Amino acid sequence: MSRISDTRLRTREAAARLVAAGRHPHELTVDLIYAEIRQGSRTTINDELKLWKDEQARNDALSAALPPAVANAMLSVWALAVAQGEQVFAQRSGEFEAEAAAATTRAESLQVANAGLQAEVQTLRTQVDDLQARLATALADHARGQTQLDAAIRQAEAAVAERDAVRAQSDQALHEAQSTHARELEAVRAARAEHEAALRAEVDQATARLEGVQKLVMLQTDEAREAQRRAEAAVSKTRQRNEQLVADGQRLSADAAEQRRLAERHEKQLAGVMEETRELRRERDSLTQQVALLQGQLKGRDESAPARTARRRAS
Repeated sequence: MSRISDTRLRTREAAARLVAAGRHPHELTVDLIYAEIRQGSRTTINDELKLWKDEQARNDALSAALPPAVANAMLSVWALAVAQGEQVFAQRSGEFEAEAAAATTRAESLQVANAGLQAEVQTLRTQVDDLQARLATALADHARGQTQLDAAIRQAEAAVAERDAVRAQSDQALHEAQSTHARELEAVRAARAEHEAALRAEVDQATARLEGVQKLVMLQTDEAREAQRRAEAAVSKTRQRNEQLVADGQRLSADAAEQRRLAERHEKQLAGVMEETRELRRERDSLTQQVALLQGQLKGRDESAPARTARRRAS
């Protein structure tokens, strides 16, 4: 085969390879083909590339218009026609040699194109297999996700049941704590009432004692004053009668001394009674302070009881 025929053949082969690699026929240029084959003139490459593009367009139109089996049959017929043409043109003169060679080249380009189509079909099959594998993986992932979801639902249901049980236990504990607090509060109130009653009784007793001592002190004071008045009256009478009745004066003096001793004794008794009165007053003040302190403590307990109940409910 001549150099020109070899260039045309390699042009068609390069075009088929580029299409199989993902190029579209209309994107092929002379520069792309020349970069692939590195031989021949650009004019020859351009002429053959145009013929190849026209053939591809006709083949595409034929494949689109006819069923695949019919299109393949026609391609086979075309290949046979090309082979027959080669035999006919081989018998003719040299002027038809170039045309016969072109027909042969076109037949070979169809074979190359067919190979490209087969490669594309194989590529599509590979992609389909990959998609099927990805689909199987996705289905397996979905099954695992569904299993995990079912397990999560069961765990959530178990958590809800456990929460309800804990809540019931908390309510029971709170009820028992409230009952215990109510009993303790009632006991504290009863003890407070009993203590207050005892303190009131002690205060009443101390008050009664204080009133009795005060009455006694007042009585003894009145007696001492009366005795002092009598002593003073006696002294006065004694002084008036001193000159006349010396003996009586001495007796009255003795009586006056006795009365003074009695008055001093009464004064001492009065001082003791006053001291006892002050002691009773101090004791009464101390009892009053104790009562006030106890009332403050009980009031603080009553005020802190709702706060303790609120803290128990919060905990």
